[in-house]
Amino acid sequence: MSTSLSTFAVPTVPSRVALRDRPEVCGLALGLLAAGIWGSYLAMARAGVSAGLHATDVAAIRYGVAGLIMLPWLLRRGVMDMAGMGMKKGATLTLLVGPLFVITGVSGYSFAPLAHGAVIQPAALTLGSLGLAFLVLGDRPTIARVVGVAIILAGLAVIAGPGLMTGAALTPIGDLLFAAAGLMWAVFTVLSRRWGVPPVAGTAVVSVLSAIVYVPCYISVIGADRLLAAPLPMLAAQILVQGVLSGVVAVIAFSKTVQLLGAGRAAVFPALVPAVAILIGMPITGEIPNSLQLAGLALVSTGLLVAIGVIALRKPRSH
Repeated sequence: MSTSLSTFAVPTVPSRVALRDRPEVCGLALGLLAAGIWGSYLAMARAGVSAGLHATDVAAIRYGVAGLIMLPWLLRRGVMDMAGMGMKKGATLTLLVGPLFVITGVSGYSFAPLAHGAVIQPAALTLGSLGLAFLVLGDRPTIARVVGVAIILAGLAVIAGPGLMTGAALTPIGDLLFAAAGLMWAVFTVLSRRWGVPPVAGTAVVSVLSAIVYVPCYISVIGADRLLAAPLPMLAAQILVQGVLSGVVAVIAFSKTVQLLGAGRAAVFPALVPAVAILIGMPITGEIPNSLQLAGLALVSTGLLVAIGVIALRKPRSH
């Protein structure tokens, strides 16, 4: 992954030509990058809640840092008209994937474990994006995409295992919050495609608007006591994962994936998040993947390759 990304970052002239000729390659790489970051985001959110942080603290970290990073860009492009997209569209996108999105999703971990959030939220995002892409954009799913998503869902069920069927009495509340967060991002995905929102512009507008509106309210009403009391390594990790990677890099990467592949095909990548959460994130919380979960990872990976057309479904030749 790192080799591919570095090739894209400092390309030679032939690399640019190849990249333009094969947007699917760039879309695949960026989609995988976004999925990897989101898996780390879910795990770090769970670790933060376990360490005493609240969902509101995580939202403040994410948009405070992302807003500072993207503010210079937005100032150059025009704050008043939201980089050309207008205040109405900018506010709508911010409502969908701004602080409310983070607070909704992270709050779920107060009621349900990581295994629930790592499966339910990306599954809701994937299914919601596919359905909305068909209803709103007329993006009719191909047979390969339907088969691929079915394989992915089977893999997710294997990964979650009996964990989704057990839990405390309040666990369903967490599950509903995870599903709501996934659907919020699904609407963002489809609207970004329909409105033709450039990836960097969308990220800048959401980050800066969120920082301007939310961070002052957070400081004045809630206060930063929990953040100041958090261990420095934990706080640094949250700033990196939540603010820089998830708040900026992943949003740009996924928005570009939607632009290159379309909302329907891009909707498949969030289904990889549970696999990443298990391979990278779950060891952070002390949960090591078992053989059944590894089998689920293989199913999810196969489903992704089928859904985006890397593994072709061929009809048998007639003789």
